[in-house]
Amino acid sequence: MRKTGKVLSLLLTGALALGLTACGNSDSGTGSEGASGGSSGDKVTITFQNIYPDPTTPTYKMIRQIVDSYQKEHPNVEIALDTLNTDQQKLKLKTQAASREIPDITIVNPSAQMKPYVDAGLLAPLDDILDQDGLRDTYQEGLLDYYSKDNKVYALPDGNNIEVGYYNKALFAKAGIDAPPATFEELLADVKKLKAAGITPIAIGEKDSWTGSFLFMNILLRTNGGPGFLQDVADGKKTFNDPAFVEAVDAFQQLVQAGAFPEGATSIDATAGGNMFRTGQAAMFFIGTWETGANDSSTVGKDVGVFKFPTVNGKGNPDEFMLAPGSAFAVSANSEHLAETKDFLKYFATNYPKVSFELKNAVGLGQKVEGDFSAAGYSPLAIEVLDMFKNIKGGDLSFDNTMNPAVSQVHLSSIQNLFVQQVDPKQVAAEHQAAFEANP
Repeated sequence: MRKTGKVLSLLLTGALALGLTACGNSDSGTGSEGASGGSSGDKVTITFQNIYPDPTTPTYKMIRQIVDSYQKEHPNVEIALDTLNTDQQKLKLKTQAASREIPDITIVNPSAQMKPYVDAGLLAPLDDILDQDGLRDTYQEGLLDYYSKDNKVYALPDGNNIEVGYYNKALFAKAGIDAPPATFEELLADVKKLKAAGITPIAIGEKDSWTGSFLFMNILLRTNGGPGFLQDVADGKKTFNDPAFVEAVDAFQQLVQAGAFPEGATSIDATAGGNMFRTGQAAMFFIGTWETGANDSSTVGKDVGVFKFPTVNGKGNPDEFMLAPGSAFAVSANSEHLAETKDFLKYFATNYPKVSFELKNAVGLGQKVEGDFSAAGYSPLAIEVLDMFKNIKGGDLSFDNTMNPAVSQVHLSSIQNLFVQQVDPKQVAAEHQAAFEANP
């Protein structure tokens, strides 16, 4: 179920190299002649469901820049953007899949989350466009395996990231804190100092329940003393009643009870949660490195630093991370304009690294990036994040990329509930174990 070693290898050997395989320019071969010719010039509309809703971020600008460029070169094609936040998109896609009417291009996540859509025959294989003009070779070696089944690739990933802690140095100084926390005890102490100074300690948007799960999994990675807890559960070597899991729930609740998160966190979506940090309303933000560019370009960018998740009760190695192969672009097998849709996706994927690099948002991409980050004016924050990738010692995939959807939903709801009420950690563990046993 898990391929942690492979993710680690990808991050160590391929991610974020400073001078790698060249990415195509906007006029590079896209196979457009065949696709456009097939439409005989008739007007074609392609629906592109995406998860880049925040106009202040580089990803929002990137998708529109590439879409605009393609439409100018292909005047008979209109790309209709259906822009949602992550949880909205997941829910909408499930509803669309139930009626077998998914958008021409949509977003899926790797491994366990993608599998039901492939098994239902809803996604088109993409090997034909990957095998044109060297597109396959632009991806970090082995990364496409997470988006494959039966030796066919069904989605093209947008990133390959780790989760880190971003912090606002100015707000830390205001609260009398001179360095980011290296231990969980220090993290709790910092939370209390920030609260006393009238500052929200940690930004989060737990209306989108994956955010709390990502933070929780960092804690579990530490209390377990390293990666592999979920794999051990899957293999029958451990249960969710294991002390490491109970300890992780207890530590997470300590953060909640200390007032680490904003009031009404479960009514704040992920975009709004991130903006709390980017507008100076919160001092810390635990999220994937895909947010580096957005943090850099925000109003507090000059004050943002980054740190590794701390040890918990003396356990864990800070150089082990939550590993996050990115969300990915998939094509509907039932698209009425399959050739044109694939042609556009190939164009998009070909230009994605180049445009992202130009927008100072190429930290954490799943494709190889051409260019010298320092010479291109990337910030000290971006360079520090890039350096973290060089020292990764291991890690785990997210819960919902590891366990099947039914177990994952119980997990997401259970962690979300901790923001609302205090629960016996052993009861939370028992809920997880019951869900795992009921959904083999």
